[in-house]
Amino acid sequence: MSPRRNRPRGGESPVNSASVAGGRYGGGGRSEEWQGEEWSVRAVSGASAAGKRYRCPGCDQEIPSGVPHLVAWSEYGGVDDRRHWHKACWNAKDRRTTRVQRSRNAPRY
Repeated sequence: MSPRRNRPRGGESPVNSASVAGGRYGGGGRSEEWQGEEWSVRAVSGASAAGKRYRCPGCDQEIPSGVPHLVAWSEYGGVDDRRHWHKACWNAKDRRTTRVQRSRNAPRY
């Protein structure tokens, strides 16, 4: 028995899936509505995040390199408006209050 063919036989050439499904900044994303805006959300695997660290806007904690997370940006935002979130922080974004930045010796009332 001969091995199976992994290449298509004639006809159409294969289409790059990233250009079809990806939209503006790459492939594999989805669209969500939040705060009256349309947001594009894409999962980032741990392997593709190697060597980089990001700060999650949801919990203000660092996302270490190699940790899977999400990238979200507004429909009308540019490349500089992309934000890297922990998956749990993105899912809890509607339940969080605004975080007030205080110095260490400021009163908490």
